[in-house]
This record gives sequence, C-alpha cells and structure tokens, in this order.
Amino acid sequence: MTDIASDVLAFIDHSTGSDDAFNALALKVFAHQFAHNLPFQRFCQGRSKTPRMVKSWRDIPAVPINAFKDLTLSCLPPESCTRTFKTSGTTRGDVKGQHHHPDLAVYDASMLRNFAQHVMPSDTRMRMGVLFPDEVLMPHSSLAHYLALAITHFGTPDSRHYLDENGLCIDALCQALEAAQASAEPFMLLGASYGFVHLMDALQARGQTFQLPPGSRLLDTGGFKGQSREVPMDLFYEQLSACFGVGRDQCLNMYGMTELSTQFYDAGNPTVPSVKRGPHWIRSRLLDPLTGREVATGEQGILAHTDLGNYNSVVTILTEDVGQATGDGFVLLGRAQGTQAKGCSMAVDEFLQAAKA
Repeated sequence: MTDIASDVLAFIDHSTGSDDAFNALALKVFAHQFAHNLPFQRFCQGRSKTPRMVKSWRDIPAVPINAFKDLTLSCLPPESCTRTFKTSGTTRGDVKGQHHHPDLAVYDASMLRNFAQHVMPSDTRMRMGVLFPDEVLMPHSSLAHYLALAITHFGTPDSRHYLDENGLCIDALCQALEAAQASAEPFMLLGASYGFVHLMDALQARGQTFQLPPGSRLLDTGGFKGQSREVPMDLFYEQLSACFGVGRDQCLNMYGMTELSTQFYDAGNPTVPSVKRGPHWIRSRLLDPLTGREVATGEQGILAHTDLGNYNSVVTILTEDVGQATGDGFVLLGRAQGTQAKGCSMAVDEFLQAAKA
C-alpha cells in the first residue's frame, strides 16, 4: 500500500476530520496526482494550478466525470490495479468510464464507515434482500461491490440477492418478505431504484403488499436510467412506503457514482428533494461549469466533490448534477439541463484538449 493510501485510511478512521486536516491531506493527494497522473497534470498546468500555487482544496481543479470515458485517469498503470469499476454506459452507449483502484482497502473502509454512520451501526445485523446482481455477474460494477459489502458486514447469514441472470426472483423474495412479516424481525431491501420499480410492478400484478416489522428499511440508489418506467420521486417513495409498510423516514436514498469512492445519504429528512450528507473525508462545492468558480450562496450550481478516497484517480470531480447548498449538506435537484448542460459539455471539451496537449 502506498503512503498516500495509508494517510487516507488513517483520516477515514478518525472520528472526525477538521477543516485544516482535510485541507492538508487534500493538497497532499493533489500533489501526488499532479506528479503521477499525466493528463491531470497537463490540465492543471493549463489552468496555472500547480501544487506550489494551490493552497486550498477549493482551488484544486475539478475534472468532469465524462473525462473518465476518454482518458486513463490513474496514478498507477491500470494493469497493476486490483479492480476497475466501470460506469453503466447509459449516456454514450457502449463507452464506459473507468475508475481504477490499486486495491480496495480505501474504497471498502469508506463504504463501511459511512454505512455504519448513516444507515445502520456496525454492530447491528439485519436480514437483507438485494435487488441487484452480485459481483460474479457484474465484476466491474461499483454498486455490486457496495452491496456485497453491505451483506457481508451488516447482513445476517440468510441475506441474499434476488436478481440474477434470469431476472427478479419474485417467488423467493416474497417468501423472505412473508417470513420477515411473520417473525417481527426487521428486514432491509437494497438496490437500484429501477429494481424497486420492477418489484412493485410485479407485486401489484400479484395483488400483494407487505407490512414489514418496525425497524425495517429500504435503500435505493441510481435512479431509473431507462431501465424501468419513470416515477416522480415523491410518488416513488409513497409507493415504496405503501407497498412494504415501511415509514417514509425509513426509505433512504444513497447518492453515489462510479467516479467517486464515497457515497452520500439522506440527512434524516423524508421530504423530496432531500438533503444529502457525506462523511468527513468528502467535501462538496457548487460551481459554474463554464468558469469553474463557486456560485453565490443560495444559488444553484453544478456539484463538484473533493473525495479523499479518490487518491489514485483525481481528487476533485465535476458532476453533471445540479444542487443547492444547505446548512448541513446539499439538495440534489437533478441532471443539468439547458445552459448548465452546455457548460458541462464545454468543461469536458476543455479538459480533453488540455489533457491531450
């Protein structure tokens, strides 16, 4: 393990991370990437942002997420990395972004600590049903790995996946839900948002609903991505609550992406759109995609995340998601449209021209 990875692991393990400590480590990660990630170095030089000039994590140039589809953004040769996660390819067909991980120690530590903080304590186990294929079927999916970690570290031995190469295992899942309902033992369903839509449609066709025991939880992520019918989010959570007998406050959304090593969760508020909150090793800004500058307080902007878990790729990424800052996180407002989307595309073009120079 590299020294930089060890430093990030130590920071994750701290109970909290002060602003000064976060800033110092972010700058150290930035200097490491500037030295070893050539496309990123070229981009930063074009913006006159070098380790000698950048004094704050807020000034580290943000790399557009679509750059992961066109360039190798890795400090180590990809062939030496233990795992490469790939994006779903929903925006540019078969062109998938690739995020290379030398090993999974930092990614796993980030997921486990964060999940314990925001979803359930690490000393608690709950029977889990996963509405997503496992890692054998999807070895390059960061979500498949995330869900495998959830089952292994937080699930009971009878936890399992209910989506395989043949589709939704509806009979087996209904048996598990019926058993949970009868036993009064809490049950947790996790998976892609579109997986929940398919499940609710199947249950509606059967005329079946459930009243899961108190303490049961539902965790969805990823949106619908053309994999199911589109459902307004407020209606989606109303239907989830009614279908499984779980309160809206126990319907949790996880916001993450392949290009990050850390996830965000709802900050305990069941309203839509909800406030998202991350752990102490990730910080977010709202930017104008054309200028790279932060927008004024209270204004909408494109979310940029500085994730210390991204020690091998690029520490700060520019998403294509619109957000608005709150006192304890940000509200996710959807994908960039119109002028903001055009600005994101121009930011990608600028990065690629500079990085390939």
